[in-house]
Amino acid sequence: MKRKGYGQVEPNHLSAQYTAQIYAQLPAKYVDSADGNKVKAIEKLENGQFLKYNYAAGRASVDGDGEWMLVFNEVKLYDERYQNYKDFVVKASDMTDGTIYPRLLKINIGDIFTTNTFKSSDTPPVTVSGPDGEITMPNLSLGDYLVIGSDGWLIKAAGTTKPSTGMVFQVVPHFTQIKDDGSLDPAYVTTNGVTVYNYHLGDMQDAVKVQRIQ
Repeated sequence: MKRKGYGQVEPNHLSAQYTAQIYAQLPAKYVDSADGNKVKAIEKLENGQFLKYNYAAGRASVDGDGEWMLVFNEVKLYDERYQNYKDFVVKASDMTDGTIYPRLLKINIGDIFTTNTFKSSDTPPVTVSGPDGEITMPNLSLGDYLVIGSDGWLIKAAGTTKPSTGMVFQVVPHFTQIKDDGSLDPAYVTTNGVTVYNYHLGDMQDAVKVQRIQ
């Protein structure tokens, strides 16, 4: 998979949009253990990352307690010539107080969304520096399991079996053909070729559709 610009999310079926399980009051900060455990502002956030809503500590962070929640900030398009999400990122340096207050959505079991927000496959990972920056991400296959890494980015789970603990997502087809008994028709999948990358993002980029299954 390749990505140009910042991460995107297409909210196919996100229950938080209807249940009001949306949290946006805490500043995005983290504990920098390399600098004497100082609390610092997270410099930038892309849609599709995850943060914990650590209310006890007063921050949305990748460390501490709290449930992982999806970063899905409001996208404001002021120029009608650029009607897509690829150049969208929230930066602390653009905020009046130097702090991001992200909008986080609770992801419930069964929720489905399309995303290309994965870290680069380079070692160490490279980051997107601007709307035209490109990175190569790990290739994913239908049925792959995804988990949230310690830094809040979706990553492919180790091994081929579903992890027994934690929040787990699975790569699902971008369309289905259902048999009368409710199962997916294997012959239809084989004949028509269910494509992993569904190209349904606003700028037609590689992406996968994922569902929370645990």
